[in-house]
Amino acid sequence: MGMDYNFNDVEKKWQTYWRENETYKVLEDANKEKYYVLDMFPYPSGAGLHVGHPLGYIASDIFARYKKLKGFNVLHPMGYDSFGLPTEQYAIQTGIHPAIATKDNTDRYRKQLDQIGFSYDWSREIQTSDPNYYKWTQWIFKQLFNSCYCNVENKAMPISDLVDYFEKKGNLTSEAACDDNTLKFTAEQWNNFLEVEKEKMLLNYRLAFLSDTWVNWCEGLGTVLANDEVKDGLSERGGFPVEQKLMKQWSLRITAYADRLISGLDAVDWSDSIKEIQKNWIGKSKGAFVSFKLENSEDKIEVFTTRPDTIFGVNFMVLAPEHELVNKITTSVQKNGVEAYINTTKLKSERDRQADKSVSGVFTGAYAIHPFTGKKVQVWIGNYVLASYGTGAVMAVPCGDQRDWDFATHFGLEIINIFEGVDVSEIANEDKNVNIANSDFLSGLSSEKAMHLAIQKIEEESFGKGKINYRLRDAIFSRQRYWGEPFPVYYKGETAYILEDDKHVTLPLVDKYLPTSTGEPPLARAKKEDWNVFEGDRMETNIMPGWAGSSWYFLRYMDPKNDEEFCAKEKSDYWRQVDLYIGGAEHAVGHLLYSRFWTKFLYDRGFISFDEPFKKMINQGMILGRSSFVYRIKNTNTFVSFDKRKEHKTTPLHVDINFVDNDVLDVEAFKNWREEYKDAEFILNDDGKYLCGHEVEKMSKSKYNVQTPDNLVEDFGADTLRLYEMFLGPLEQFKPWDVKGINGVHNFLRKFWRLVHDGENNFLVSDEKPTKENYKTLHKTIKKVEEEIERYSFNTVVSTFMICVNELTEQKCNSIEIISDFTLLLSSYAPHIAEEIWQKLGNKTSITTANFPEFNTSYLVENEINYPVSFNGKTRFTITLPAEMKKDEVEVEVMKHEKTTHYLEGKTPKKVIVVPKRIVNIVS
Repeated sequence: MGMDYNFNDVEKKWQTYWRENETYKVLEDANKEKYYVLDMFPYPSGAGLHVGHPLGYIASDIFARYKKLKGFNVLHPMGYDSFGLPTEQYAIQTGIHPAIATKDNTDRYRKQLDQIGFSYDWSREIQTSDPNYYKWTQWIFKQLFNSCYCNVENKAMPISDLVDYFEKKGNLTSEAACDDNTLKFTAEQWNNFLEVEKEKMLLNYRLAFLSDTWVNWCEGLGTVLANDEVKDGLSERGGFPVEQKLMKQWSLRITAYADRLISGLDAVDWSDSIKEIQKNWIGKSKGAFVSFKLENSEDKIEVFTTRPDTIFGVNFMVLAPEHELVNKITTSVQKNGVEAYINTTKLKSERDRQADKSVSGVFTGAYAIHPFTGKKVQVWIGNYVLASYGTGAVMAVPCGDQRDWDFATHFGLEIINIFEGVDVSEIANEDKNVNIANSDFLSGLSSEKAMHLAIQKIEEESFGKGKINYRLRDAIFSRQRYWGEPFPVYYKGETAYILEDDKHVTLPLVDKYLPTSTGEPPLARAKKEDWNVFEGDRMETNIMPGWAGSSWYFLRYMDPKNDEEFCAKEKSDYWRQVDLYIGGAEHAVGHLLYSRFWTKFLYDRGFISFDEPFKKMINQGMILGRSSFVYRIKNTNTFVSFDKRKEHKTTPLHVDINFVDNDVLDVEAFKNWREEYKDAEFILNDDGKYLCGHEVEKMSKSKYNVQTPDNLVEDFGADTLRLYEMFLGPLEQFKPWDVKGINGVHNFLRKFWRLVHDGENNFLVSDEKPTKENYKTLHKTIKKVEEEIERYSFNTVVSTFMICVNELTEQKCNSIEIISDFTLLLSSYAPHIAEEIWQKLGNKTSITTANFPEFNTSYLVENEINYPVSFNGKTRFTITLPAEMKKDEVEVEVMKHEKTTHYLEGKTPKKVIVVPKRIVNIVS
C-alpha cells in the first residue's frame, strides 16, 4: 500500500464523526417524501459476519444513501433477530445464560457493521430478545387470540363480536372461519354452556388456538422442529432423530388468509420465482370432499379430491399412517405389519416423505364402499399420504395419478381405465384434455364438464360437497425450548387464558436449559417465584417460534422507544410499507409469508393502514466460499498431496483456508491445528509441496472456508470492500469469493485520491472552468450512475466510476466543479473517502446533506463530428465539421480539402459516399 491515501485514518475519522454527530438519525418530516430501506436483520451468531453477509447490506446502504441525496427522508435501521436455537445449545453446553452470549455476539456484529461504514440509524436498534420488544410480540399474540376471521367481510374481527353472535343465533349460520367438524349449536345451547365449554368451543374459531397437531418431535433437541429444520429424518442441527408425534400445540390460523396471501402477491414487486414458491406453498385447488363408508361400520373415510371427475376410477384408498381410523379398522391379521410400518414412518419428517419417491405401504384388511358403484374398495396405509394435508386420506385413481399408478403396479392392484382412447398400461394419464369413459353418467364428457356434474351429483346424494382447498396448513406456533418469546398465557385446569393487556411475561431463570425429566419444556423448571407474572394453576411453558419476532420487526423500527403501543398510528401512517427490502430467497415460505400474514391481520384490526409489508424486494445471491481439502489415506493418519491422491484410497477432509496459500498447505500449521493431526505424516508432490484440492461451495464455519471482512477492511479499507463486493457481479447472482481482483478496486480509490493531491500529498484542485470534455465525462457518468442505481444494477456502477477517473486523469482535470459532483456520485459506494474529499473541498457539513448532481443532456450533445475520410476504403485523414451539417454540405467541405486533392492525384472521383455523423468514403 502506498502512503498517498491513508484509508485507515480516514475511515476511523469519519466513523467517529458520524457516531458523535448522529449523522444518520432520522425523524418523520411531513415536508419530505419518505423512503424506507431495510435489510433482513441478522441472527447474531458467535462466528460474526463473513464476507457474504454484507453483500445485501452494502447494496441497501448504497440505495439508502442515494435516495437521501435525491431528497428523500430515508429510514434505514438495523437490529438483531436475537432469539435462536444455536445460542440455546451454547447455553446448554456451557451453562452461560443465552442473554450473555447474545450480548457478546451483538457487540461483535455491531463493531463489524460499524467498520464497513453503514448509514444505519442506530438509535432505532431493536433486538427480538429484548423484553421491551417481545412484550409487543406477546401483545400481537393476544390480539390474534382475541380475534376470529369473518368469511363474509373477508377480514379478522374481535372474538367478542362472534360471542355476541353466538348468544343471539348460535353458530348454525355463522360465516366465521373454524376447524373442520366443529359442532353445531343453537343460541340456547351456547348460553347454557359452562365457561370451560365456551372457551373450548372458541378455540375452533380463534386465530391463535390450542389443538392436537402432528409435529416433528426431536428428542435430542427436546423440541418441535419446522419441516425445513429436518432432513432425511434427522434434525439439521445436531443430526438427532426426528419422529412424528401428536402434541397439544399453539397454532395460528394462517389458512383463513390463504386466498388473500395469493391475491396480495399481485400488489408487490417481487421476483416471479418467489411469488411462484409462495403460490405453490399455499396450493389453492378446487375440488370436492367425498365420504366413503367403511364396510360393516358406521365410520366414514373423508377425502378431498381435485379430480372428482375421476371418481369412477377409484379402486383402493390410502390413509396416512397417523390417520385416526387406522388402529380402529386394521384387522388382526394385518395388525403387526401395520404397526411396524407406522413405527418406521414416524422417523421421517413430512418433507422427507414428500421427497421420497420409493413405493411402500400396507393393507389394513379393511374395505370402504364406493359411493356411486357400491363396490368394495381396499383401504391401505402409505407414507406418501400426510395426516396434516387435506383429510389425511386419498381416493386412489391409478389410471389418472402417477403416484397411485406406481402404488397399484407395485402391489399388483387393478387399474381401472376411465379415459377415452388412452392407454394406461405403461403410465398414468394426468392430462385433463381427455374425455371421461367407463364412468356411468360422466362418460363422454370433457374433464371440466365432468367435474361440475360429479360435484353436483355428490352434493345431491349427500355424501360430499364441492370446495376450494389449500395445501397451506395452520402455522404451528409452539416450541419446547428456553430461548424464545414466552407466551402471555396461563391455565386454569386445562383451559388457557390470556393475560390482561398491561401484563407481559419475561423469561424466568431456570437451573438448566433442558427439558424436565418428564419431558416438559425448560420453562417448566421455573418455580412460581421465578415468574414475573404468575396466574391460574400454571403458566404456559412452551415458547414462540423464531419467526414470531421477525414477523413484525419492520414496524417497530418506526417507533422503537414507544412504551405505550407497538407502533403509533401516525408513525406507521408516515413510514408505511418498506419500499426496498433486501434479503435471502430461502425465507420465501417462512419469514416472508408470516410477515405478510401478520401485516394483513394488523391491517384488518385497524392498527396499521396497509396490508403488505414489503413493496419491492430483491433477493441477493450468495457469496460462495472456496474450500480447501486435504486427502487422508484410509485407516491411517497419512495425508497425500492432491496430485497423488489417485494412487491411494483417500477420504477428502475440509481444511482451514488460513493454512493454505495458492493451494499449498502450511503443513506445520495444519499439524498444530488439532491434537489428532499432531503426528500426521505427509506424502508431498515432486516439488516437495503438499497441494490441496479445492471446491466452490457455501461459506460456512463447518467447511473452514469463511473469509471475514475484518482483515480485508484492515488491509484495504471499508470503501474498497464495499466497492469490491458490488463489483463481483449482479446482486441477485451466486458468485464465488475471490480476492484476486480486490487490488484493482483499491487502486481505483488511490488513483482518485492522487487526482486531487500533489506529489507531497497536498490537496490540490483548480478553480478553472471545466472543458467540454470534462463536462462530457462527468455528465455521462451522472446519467449512467443514476440509471444503473435506479434499476439496482450496482455492479456496473463501479466500472463506470473507474472509467470516469481514468478519463479525468487523462484530461488532467481536477476542477472543483467536476470533482465535487463526482465525489457526490461516489459517496453512496465509498462514503469515507467521499466525506474526506468533500471536507477538503471546503464544505462544512456532511456530504449526506448535499444533493445528487443533476444530469444535463446538453453536455452529451455533439456539436462537432470528426469524420474519417477514406479513399477506396482506406482511411487517409479526419476532418472536423459542425454536427448539424447536411449530407451535401459535408461532401462539399471534404472535396475542397487540400488532402482530398492530394490523394485524388488529379482524378475525378467515381462516387462520394457520406454516412452522416459517421464516415466519408471516396471511390476513385
